Amino acid sequence: MLPSGEPIVSYTHQLRSRYGETDKMGYVYYGRYLEYFEVARTEMIRSAGFSYRDLEESGIMLPVIHSEIQYKQPVFYDELMDITVHVFDMPSVRLQTYYEVKTNGGEKLHTLGSVTLVFTSTQSRRPVRAPQSFLDGMLGLK
Repeated sequence: MLPSGEPIVSYTHQLRSRYGETDKMGYVYYGRYLEYFEVARTEMIRSAGFSYRDLEESGIMLPVIHSEIQYKQPVFYDELMDITVHVFDMPSVRLQTYYEVKTNGGEKLHTLGSVTLVFTSTQSRRPVRAPQSFLDGMLGLK
C-alpha cells in the first residue's frame, strides 16, 4: 500500500490504545484507525507550523476524499502505538498521506492506510492549490 521510494516527509506520533476503543474481543475497533490517522496527521501539520484552525481561518479546508486501510493484526487495549504519517509527493491541490501503525517500538506492523485530502476554499467550496506557506512548512519537516 505504501508507494515505493523515499517519502519527502515522515512523522511519527505515539498514542496509547484506550479501553473504550476496544471491542468485545479486546481488539481496537476497526473504525478507530481513521481517527488515529487524523490525530497523527494533525500533529504532523502542527509540527510544520500550522494547525487545521490556522488553515480554516486563512480560508482553506482539508476534507477527506478517499481512504483505505489494510488490517494486518489487531492492536489490543493499552498498547503504545507508533503512528507514522508519510508524504511521498509535495502537495498541490491534494494532500496524499500514508500510514503505518506499529507497536513494540516499531517492530510489529498492525495497520497500513492511506488518506487523500483536498485543499478547498471555505468560500467557494472548490479545490485550490496548497498555500505556499504550508508547502514551506512541510519542507521544514524533512
